[in-house]
Amino acid sequence: MSYPAALQELIDEFAEIDDKMEILEYVYDLADEVVDFPVENWNEKTRVLGCQSEAHLEVGVSDEIVELRSGADAKIVQGMMGIITIAINGRKAQDVLQLKPDFAQEMGILNSLSPSRSNGFRNIFDKVMAEIRIKQ
Repeated sequence: MSYPAALQELIDEFAEIDDKMEILEYVYDLADEVVDFPVENWNEKTRVLGCQSEAHLEVGVSDEIVELRSGADAKIVQGMMGIITIAINGRKAQDVLQLKPDFAQEMGILNSLSPSRSNGFRNIFDKVMAEIRIKQ
């Protein structure tokens, strides 16, 4: 699959990292990429179910353009949200919906995370896609 330039660049950067700890450190750094979703706006509707940490997101679609706002109480989870933010923000909803979560496997992040964190990534991704389908 062909990825947007920013996501392909991220995939390439992760591909150059061999050490699992360095991969996790990079995921932590990507927590800064999220568009902040303030804690006072968190509720059961915005909660990511099946995530080990407290994680919340809100997806907006305006003029067919997607914006993800998110936050979590664990920096590693917020880093995963940062990766998804890079992958989708500012893109057309119809293009975003073509994206599959396989890019995370290509990055090598799923092998570096615990099984529950890997499942959390998938739950975040699935919730984002479901929200886009509803709002487009």
